[in-house]
Amino acid sequence: MERRKARQPVVVGVHALPYSKNIGMTERHSGALAILGALADAGLAADDVDGICRYVWQPTTEMEMARVLGVPNLKWFGAQDYGGGAGPPTVALACAAIELGLADCVVVWRSRNRSSGGRPWAGQILAEGQDQFERPFGIVRPADGIALLVRAWMHAWGWTREDFGRVAITIRGHANRNPAAMMHHKPLTMEDYLVSRMIAEPLCLFDNCLETDGALAIVLVAEERLADLSPGGPPAYVTGYALGSGPQVYAMTNYYGEDLTRSPNAFVAPELWRNTGLKPGDIDVVQIYDAFTPQVPLFFQEFGFCGDGEGAAYVRSDDCLTYNTSGGGLSEAYVHGFNLIVEGVRQVRGVSTTQVDDVSHCLVTGGNVVPTGALVLSREPW
Repeated sequence: MERRKARQPVVVGVHALPYSKNIGMTERHSGALAILGALADAGLAADDVDGICRYVWQPTTEMEMARVLGVPNLKWFGAQDYGGGAGPPTVALACAAIELGLADCVVVWRSRNRSSGGRPWAGQILAEGQDQFERPFGIVRPADGIALLVRAWMHAWGWTREDFGRVAITIRGHANRNPAAMMHHKPLTMEDYLVSRMIAEPLCLFDNCLETDGALAIVLVAEERLADLSPGGPPAYVTGYALGSGPQVYAMTNYYGEDLTRSPNAFVAPELWRNTGLKPGDIDVVQIYDAFTPQVPLFFQEFGFCGDGEGAAYVRSDDCLTYNTSGGGLSEAYVHGFNLIVEGVRQVRGVSTTQVDDVSHCLVTGGNVVPTGALVLSREPW
C-alpha cells in the first residue's frame, strides 16, 4: 500500500466559555457549548467532525460527546492521561490522525467543574499503589507533593520565595489586562505575595493555581482544507509536538528517580526541538503550565532558554521571554492547562490582550511534574 504523505494540522477554531466559581451546568453541557463555539469560529458544523479527543480525566467520553453534538461518525477518537500533562499530548493525538489522513476535522476539548465540583483527592487519605506511601504521611494534595520538589530546587540552585513571587506578579499583570481572567480586577504586589498564607511550605497562596469552572475547545483540520473555510481568525499551524516521561516517573510526586532537579520536560524538550527543527531563539512567546510558580523557571532552563539552575535569574532578567500572556493557571483560570493552548492560538492570530509583536512561533507546555508534552503553534506552515 502506498504510504500517505503527512498533512500539516491547523487550528482553525477556538472557544472558551466565561470562567467562574460555579458555571451552573454539567461538564458535558459546558463542553458541548465550547465545542459548538469553536466549530462556529472555524466556520464548520458538527457534521464536519470526524474525530474527537479528550483528557482521560474528562468524564464525558468521545462517543457521548458525539451523540450530544450530533456527529454522524467518528473515524478517530482517544484520550490522554496524567491530568495537567495531557494538554499538548491530547492535541498531538488529534494531529497524528490528521497527519496520517485518518481524520479530517478533529475536536479537542476540556471542560471541568474544578471549583464547584469539589477536590478529587478529598477523603482519600489511604489509598493503594503509589499513594499508600504518601497520603498517610500528609502528602495528599498536589501542592504537598510539589512542595518537596520545590525545596530540592531551592536547595540546588539558591532559588528564593521572591523569585516565585516575581512569577506570580508577572502573570497577574497579564491577567489584569485580560477581561476574561478570574483575577482581572485584582492586582498583586510583592508585599501581598510575601504575607499571604502558606498552602504547603514553601508554597503560599499565590504560588498555587486557581480553582475554576471552565470549558474550552479547539478545532483542527488539515492545511489543505483551509481554502474551503472562512475561520474567525488566521490559522495557527501546528509545527510540531513532543511527549516525554523520563525514568521512574510518578505523577505529582516525581521523587523516585535519581535526580530531583529534572522533570519530564527535560525529556520533552530535545524531542520538540528535533521534531520542529526550531531552537529556543526562534520562539517569540511561551505559554508555560503554571499550576505552581516554580514550574516557570524550571521550564526555561529545561527547554534551553538559559543554563541549568539559571531559571530564576532568567525570569528576573530583561531578556526573559514573555510568558503566560492571558494570566495562565495562576491568574486567568485553571482548566488543566487548556487555556494555555487557546491563548497560544490567540497569540498567533494577533488578538491576545497581552499581544507580543510579530509572533511567528508560540510554544505551549503541559505540566512538568507528570508525563507531559509540548507543542509549537506557528503563523506560517512548516
